[in-house]
Amino acid sequence: MCRRLCVPVLAIVLAAAGSGTVVVAEGRPDTERFHLEVEAGAAWQNRNDVEVPNDGTATRFSLVDLVGSGPWPVGRVYFAWDINDRHGLRLLLAPFAYSESGTFAQPVAFAGATYAANTPTDATYQFNSWRITYRYRFWQGRQWRWWIGGTAKIRDAKIELSQGSTSSRDTDVGFVPLLYVRGDWNFLENWHLELDADGLGGGPGRAEDISIKVAYDIEDQWSVSGGYRLLEGGVDVESVYNFAWFNYAVFSFTYRWGRSS
Repeated sequence: MCRRLCVPVLAIVLAAAGSGTVVVAEGRPDTERFHLEVEAGAAWQNRNDVEVPNDGTATRFSLVDLVGSGPWPVGRVYFAWDINDRHGLRLLLAPFAYSESGTFAQPVAFAGATYAANTPTDATYQFNSWRITYRYRFWQGRQWRWWIGGTAKIRDAKIELSQGSTSSRDTDVGFVPLLYVRGDWNFLENWHLELDADGLGGGPGRAEDISIKVAYDIEDQWSVSGGYRLLEGGVDVESVYNFAWFNYAVFSFTYRWGRSS
């Protein structure tokens, strides 16, 4: 999935830069150094397949079939610091979890325990994401702005099943490096189309977090935006198989302050 989405986006951005040369055209640069964005919305799972352990001794099952597709409330907070006109840092706090109940159509072996069919089963899915991004703005034009960079992500994941006195879980806390791309198209006065993407694929897993939002500048310091977010990825190793796809409908408020000199 990341190859289908992230690589073409990255190719377009690099082509716009023109053979690696940084180009800065006339345009209205950001004048506020600090940005705080609060995002809220709802998420639906299109896919969430699990097998723990992934060695032939467990059952591969779908959390979508067990508990449904949602929706569930979601929220995240961004804090960005533009160190100067080109360089910046961004911190993201994105917790996500749900707990639901359902029944399996057949017996399921998961994380060392066996769960009976047609019996109420509680399921908890957690995928918290904590990230820090370095980004470099290499294009500033009259209508377009582009950034590229890298993200250090800490994932805090958990899948847990419970049925009567039987329960088992799989937890995973780990580091994931990602590529970062952002684009801003000022297509009308005070109106923007924003692309924001973290993603990387290869080896036993992949991850992508891509949003497309329409934003309106209420004034120099305040803006609102809304749109769609895709969160997709997973891992296929001996200890765990889990691939999930979530679709988000999101709405954001952004406040900017700290005017640069």
